[in-house]
Amino acid sequence: MRSFTYERATDAVAAARAVAQRPGAKFLAGGTNLLDLMKLEIETPTHLVDVQDLGFDKIEKTAEGGLRIGALVTNTDLAADPRVRRDYGVLSRAILAGASGQLRNKASTAGNLLQRTRCPYFYDTNMACNKRKPGDGCAAIGGYSRQLGVIGVSSSCIATFPGDMAVAMRVLDAVVETVDANGQRRSIPIADFHRLWGDHPEQDTTLRPGELITAVVLPKPLGGQHFYEKVRDRASYAYALVSVAAVMQRDGSGRVAFGGVAPKPWRVEAAEALLPQGAAAVTARAFQGATPTKDNAFKLPLATRALAAVLDQAGTPAQKKG
Repeated sequence: MRSFTYERATDAVAAARAVAQRPGAKFLAGGTNLLDLMKLEIETPTHLVDVQDLGFDKIEKTAEGGLRIGALVTNTDLAADPRVRRDYGVLSRAILAGASGQLRNKASTAGNLLQRTRCPYFYDTNMACNKRKPGDGCAAIGGYSRQLGVIGVSSSCIATFPGDMAVAMRVLDAVVETVDANGQRRSIPIADFHRLWGDHPEQDTTLRPGELITAVVLPKPLGGQHFYEKVRDRASYAYALVSVAAVMQRDGSGRVAFGGVAPKPWRVEAAEALLPQGAAAVTARAFQGATPTKDNAFKLPLATRALAAVLDQAGTPAQKKG
């Protein structure tokens, strides 16, 4: 690990200013992703601004009937909150499907959203990676790509977003609240938070330099049945090959987002109108234009089967057409 300086912030705007004005500075909360990458010298911040004392650790009801989740609420506390379990079951299920209990005890809500989108080649500093070093090339393209992206990828990168929580938040239409070095606040729909690759895979999100997440807001509950289906190589502590977050209504309508397939949680609202026609119709529309490799082409039929399993559990009319 390379040397760095450290400060513990007591004010959100001051913290944002400290990162914005100092090249190479980064925020530190739970550190479950950042510190690992620092040990490997993949991340090499020159200065860390610890935000753990800022008080963003509450879950509060909003005037609109939703919930405001502080950026520092741990994954464990979020998944266990009675309001989340009752009204946003897909979120609780997705969190519990990710990582380990020890990591969930430390990982924060904001940090989960900000974990680096990555692949095995990102971890190997001997291999070319446009995320680590823009313009260096992508060893995954033409390499082993079984776990990597099938849609939303580019000629610069084919890594997938590894998290589970964000997939559920995409179904729920969550909004990310931030503050910058000038005290300006912004609300970013979760649909716009993570980037597609294009020519800049080093940029995972649409956050501006020094912009600090303060909370994530959930709209009022959707009702219906909530599901999170995760298909992976082993039963625990593994990224999804394909995951499906879904909220299904009694009449067969619903919302669906996929994980493990793209640089961001993958939801195509136009595909949801096809839910009454079954899983195959939905995934055909959701993955229109997909560009899988020979190693990961299996993810497309796997997504169909995973969604069909959800529809079967939901007992909707679509289960007969999956």
